[in-house]
Amino acid sequence: MEDVKGDNWAAKAAGGLLKGTGVLWFLTAAAGQIAFVYYIVVYYGSRTASGNFAAWNDRPIITGYVAGDGVGNFMFAAHVLLAAVITFGGLLQLTPQIRNRARSFHRWNGRLFLIIAYFMAAGGIWLVWGRGSRLSDITAISGTMNGVLILLFASLAWAYAARRRIDIHRQWAMRTFMVVNGVWFFRVGVMAWIILNQGPVGMNNTLSGPADVAISFGSYLIPLAVLEIYFAAARAHGAGPKLAASVLVLIMTGVMAVGIFGLITLMWGPYL
Repeated sequence: MEDVKGDNWAAKAAGGLLKGTGVLWFLTAAAGQIAFVYYIVVYYGSRTASGNFAAWNDRPIITGYVAGDGVGNFMFAAHVLLAAVITFGGLLQLTPQIRNRARSFHRWNGRLFLIIAYFMAAGGIWLVWGRGSRLSDITAISGTMNGVLILLFASLAWAYAARRRIDIHRQWAMRTFMVVNGVWFFRVGVMAWIILNQGPVGMNNTLSGPADVAISFGSYLIPLAVLEIYFAAARAHGAGPKLAASVLVLIMTGVMAVGIFGLITLMWGPYL
C-alpha cells in the first residue's frame, strides 16, 4: 500500500513538473512572439501606413515590393501584417485566464484565428509558387507542406469545436498553433543554430544547405513531435514518462530562448 501511495505521489509531482515546464515554454514563446509582433508593426506597419511600400526592401527579403506587381505586393503586405494579428491572437487563445473567463471572446477570437490561418496558408503557397518568392525548391516544398498542415489542422480544430468535442478540439488547436508558427520557429531555429555553432554551419544563401533544409522541415515537425510527446506524457500514469517529457520540454525551451535572443538582438533590433 505504501508503495502505491509513493508511486501516486511521484506521478503527481512529475505531473506538476510537466505542467510547469509547459507553462515555462509558453511564457518563453510568448515573449519571443510579442517581440515579433512589435517588429512587424514598427517595421512593416509604419512603412505600409505611410505608403512607402518600396521601403519594405530596406532589409533583405526574398521578394518584397516589386514595381507594377499590384497583386503580389498586396498579398505580401497582407501576409506580413496579418502575421502580427494571428501571432497575437494565438497567444490570447492559449492564455488560460482568457479562455476560462472570457469564453465568448475566446470563441470569436478562435474563429478569426482560423480564418486568418486559412488565408495565410493559401496565400503563402501562392507567394511561393505563383509569385516565385523562394530561394530553393526544397525549402519551398517544406513551406508548402507547412501550409497544407495548417489547412488540415485548422479544419479539424474547427470541426471538433463545432461538435462540442472540446478536449479533442484543444489538441487540434494546439497542433494548429504549432504549424501556424512554423515560419517563426524557422527564424528561431536559424538563430539558435548560428549562435550555438558560432556561425552558419551547413547553411548557404539559397537556404538549400543541410542545416537550412533540416531547420526548414524541423520548424514545424519538431514542435509537433514535442507536443505529441507532451500529450502522451500527460496521459501516462507513471512518473517516468512525465519526467522524461519535462526534460525534453526544458531543453527545447532553452534552445528557443537562445534563438529568440538572437532574433531580437541580431535580426530585428538593427531595423527598429
